[in-house]
Amino acid sequence: MTTGFPGLAAGSDPRELAAVVNRMNLGRLNCVGEVTLLPDQTSTVVADSRVTAGSFVGLTPLTAAAAAELASGAVYVAARAQGGFTLAHASSAGAARSFVYVIIG
Repeated sequence: MTTGFPGLAAGSDPRELAAVVNRMNLGRLNCVGEVTLLPDQTSTVVADSRVTAGSFVGLTPLTAAAAAELASGAVYVAARAQGGFTLAHASSAGAARSFVYVIIG
């Protein structure tokens, strides 16, 4: 999993800090990822080091099949833990069900 933006090390240069803050002000918060639900499975585990047990994980569908699954209530965040989360969903061999997820907290 890649996060897209560099983080800050302890004792970072003020210019590096300013660059991170400026990206945040532009809405580039480095808190998103993508997941495709596994076919013929009823859960998908997503490994992401930014997730904690108290994180909010939101989903946005990227495909029509994902939108239908979300609208039906058949996909939801079943568990959160340090380093990842689990999505519960219907088993389907059909079209790809891909989502963007956002992590807050």
